Amino acid sequence: MNVCVPELLLGLDERELVDSSLLACRVHWQILDPLLFLVERAASAGFVLKVASSYRSFDRQLLIWNNKARGLRPVLNDAGDVIDMNSLSERDKVFAILRWSALPGASRHHWGTDIDVYGSAHIDPEYQLQLTVAETQGDGPFAEFHRWLDDELAQGSSDFFRPYARDRGGIAPEPWHLSYAPLANIYSRCFMQELLREQLEKTDLELKHVVLDNLNEIYQRFIVAD
Repeated sequence: MNVCVPELLLGLDERELVDSSLLACRVHWQILDPLLFLVERAASAGFVLKVASSYRSFDRQLLIWNNKARGLRPVLNDAGDVIDMNSLSERDKVFAILRWSALPGASRHHWGTDIDVYGSAHIDPEYQLQLTVAETQGDGPFAEFHRWLDDELAQGSSDFFRPYARDRGGIAPEPWHLSYAPLANIYSRCFMQELLREQLEKTDLELKHVVLDNLNEIYQRFIVAD
């Protein structure tokens, strides 16, 4: 099937998705077997790989964005502290949100090719998952798991990679975010700025006029650079 279909690229069509009861997640059918293989590899190393987030629809991403823009959901800085959004200009609000959250229509999670993962073998059952860099480093609860994952990805034993492995001035580093290269790279090549603009123009998006006025910069920093 041709994946360069606007509805598939934008998270508006779920026809290619499957549900995994084992992992309690929804993903593109083509990544399920490779993902289960990675789970097995983790288990052989003593880790329980779990999926914190997988497919995310356009409407879900829109709700996240709008709630952050309206102050109903916290927006964090690079240190993990909550930002006082009332102190920011509208433009600065947009870029503060983008540091950790994609625009609706521009999230890699829309494709079903991307997942957020963690290793649950060595944490208290009551632990509240944060998905912060601090959890993955030093004495963080998932540091050991991520050291294993570093080696696993470096060996090339799977086709997953970290699209946000380092800070390039756009989206903050997300070591927990994995993408299935054979499929995600196709979606990425199909994605175009004008496709996103057309969808956002007809969407009830908070701060929409600011987003559209700055879309070229946003696209270059937060989408193309991914």
